[in-house]
Amino acid sequence: MVVKPGVLTLYRIMAYVTAVLLLALCAAMVFKYGWPEGSAAQLAGDDWVGLIGFGHGWLYMVYLLVAVILTKELRVPIGRMLLVLLAGTVPLGAFFAERKVTRWAQLRQEGKPIVQTDQVAEESRAS
Repeated sequence: MVVKPGVLTLYRIMAYVTAVLLLALCAAMVFKYGWPEGSAAQLAGDDWVGLIGFGHGWLYMVYLLVAVILTKELRVPIGRMLLVLLAGTVPLGAFFAERKVTRWAQLRQEGKPIVQTDQVAEESRAS
C-alpha cells in the first residue's frame, strides 16, 4: 500500500508548523507570566500569547484533520493514532510524531507491518 505523497508532505509540514508554534507559545507565556505585571516584557508576552495561541489553535485543527486522514490511510492502530493526534499539544511532541509517522509510511511502502507481532520481533532479535 502506497500513501499519497501529498498527504504525507502536508502532514509533515503541519507537524512542524504546529510544533514550532507551540514552542513559540510557551516562550510567549514565559514573558507573560515571568515578568512583573505592567512591564514592557509582560505586555509584549500578553500580546504574543493571544496571537500565537490563536494561530496555533486553528492550525492544530488542520493538523488533526491531516493526521487522521494519514493514519487511516496507513491503517495505524487507534491507540497510536490518538498519540499522533495528541502530539500537537505537547511541546516537541509533533517533531517526534512526524519522524515516527514518516517511518510508518516508509514501512507500509516496503510492505512491512507497522506494529511488530511477537513472532516477527523474536525473529528479528534472533538474527
